[in-house]
Amino acid sequence: MPMHLYFYSAFALSCLGLAFHRTHFISALLCLESMMLSMYITLSIWPIHTQTPSFSMIPILMLAFSACEAGTGLAMLVASTRTHGSDHLHNLNLLQC
Repeated sequence: MPMHLYFYSAFALSCLGLAFHRTHFISALLCLESMMLSMYITLSIWPIHTQTPSFSMIPILMLAFSACEAGTGLAMLVASTRTHGSDHLHNLNLLQC
């Protein structure tokens, strides 16, 4: 179905964006959020296509984990901007933090 292709391509483009555009921390967070959004929409539509109501809680749990991930990512963005002065990923060195 073309709908599956759209969601697979959205996930793949998010992965490519995360791999190639890692200059700013906020762009990496946006790529992660778009990956989670494409997975959420795919898991929400999957029980409708397969006519099974048993997997209806998985998208809700994924949405909750995505919200927690977004909150943690924004907290890390604020903390790194305050300590390092910018959100560039090349300024972050795990050995110095």
